[in-house]
Amino acid sequence: MTATDRPKAPPRWIVRLNVWLLRRGLAIGSQHLLTVRGRRSGLPRSTPISIVTLEGARYIVAALAEVDWVKNVRAAGEGVLSRGRRHQTVHLVELPVEERGPILRAFLVQVPGGVRYFGISPDPDELAASATRYPVFRVEGVVGG
Repeated sequence: MTATDRPKAPPRWIVRLNVWLLRRGLAIGSQHLLTVRGRRSGLPRSTPISIVTLEGARYIVAALAEVDWVKNVRAAGEGVLSRGRRHQTVHLVELPVEERGPILRAFLVQVPGGVRYFGISPDPDELAASATRYPVFRVEGVVGG
């Protein structure tokens, strides 16, 4: 893959299957279900995401910058992470571009299957150099806690 390849979203059937499995509490690697209020409808919208952990902090990396869940997170600033019956309401803070490199590198190691959706080679330097293309959100403390 080269930097000119376009990132691709996973097939819808995989997303739906992962949502179904996560709602039933089955662990799929580092995936959780992220539910965020829709910026236009106000209705809850859910998508499977992978959590990256680095130096005790948790992060969510988006392979596609202009997908609805990213726009909804930017508008809401919070969401619910869940797996089965376990739910945690959290603040989500987008990192500035200059802070994304180490998290993107950690993503390559912790979520190797997710790299195929980035439209870029799995080279850590190339991914970090393209940080402007990939939103990263820090998962901060529980809302209200």
